[in-house]
Amino acid sequence: MPPKPGWHVHWIRSLNVQPGSGRGLALPEHFLQMKSNTLQIGSFTFHWGSRTYVMGIMNVTPDSFSGDGMLATGQVLELAVEQAHGFLANGADILDVGGESTRPGSAPVSAEEEMQRVLPVIDVLRRNFPDALISVDTYKASVAEEALRMGANIINDVWGFRADSDLALVAAKYKTPVILMHNRSNPASVEVREKLGGTYLGAEYDDLLEDVKRELLASVEIALKTGVEERQIMLDPGIGFGKTREHNLELINRLGEIRSLGYPILLGTSRKSFIGFTLDLPPHERVEGTAATVAVGITRGADIIRVHDVKEMARVAKMTDAVVRMQ
Repeated sequence: MPPKPGWHVHWIRSLNVQPGSGRGLALPEHFLQMKSNTLQIGSFTFHWGSRTYVMGIMNVTPDSFSGDGMLATGQVLELAVEQAHGFLANGADILDVGGESTRPGSAPVSAEEEMQRVLPVIDVLRRNFPDALISVDTYKASVAEEALRMGANIINDVWGFRADSDLALVAAKYKTPVILMHNRSNPASVEVREKLGGTYLGAEYDDLLEDVKRELLASVEIALKTGVEERQIMLDPGIGFGKTREHNLELINRLGEIRSLGYPILLGTSRKSFIGFTLDLPPHERVEGTAATVAVGITRGADIIRVHDVKEMARVAKMTDAVVRMQ
């Protein structure tokens, strides 16, 4: 049966085409509601909503869940330079250096040990790549301050200023952009399965999206009250941190609701266990699963993707941007 007359008019309207634009679809509303459209760090400018930015993960640990911890190799500085060179050549905008594993069930390390791991790496990266953006993945104020002195540009805090209250003071003192992550991790609720990794079984929410948004805004309030500028705040929904597989999938699908808070969003799904549990695959076989989450996340408003496989995910981001943002 042929469609009814006028069907094409209703279909086009349903696509939210920009009148007179001549370029197809309008950006989803969550791309447009921003408290600040740009962030300047040194000579680099983030234009939020224009494209997806790529953060390359550099694990200076012996026990990364993904198997890429540099300390396991014994050639840390050489490997760091080699990895950073590859990341930057293949599309990374930020190098994220972390010295403590955050996988479910991992043991914490002292600030002193964490500094021994990350500071030499940040130093060698800054000397070899003077224009590169470097973020330090830490929730400890003392580690962050030394990393900033060594040349780091961004603080990436997996506890959203709730683990160490002095970290917000450090960020304000150095006028440093911050990434504040939602986190309800509880080691007592972790189940570890061979080859698949750990997942949180006991994480409970009254309303997943509303609870995550409320707790992210509580971290934002800490930042603002301490003196961090609003334009320097980015948010991370904390995929995999105190959330079940189902929670993670829902968060990705509804990421636009978090983006609508008005802050740039970092999405970190790379190789995580919820992908392994979905596909029944170990970390080194989760490239395609990661790609799917990255593509969907970008359509829902992700501004930065934090990934292990920079070359592949930069291509996924570029292609998805071509569809969603018409870049």
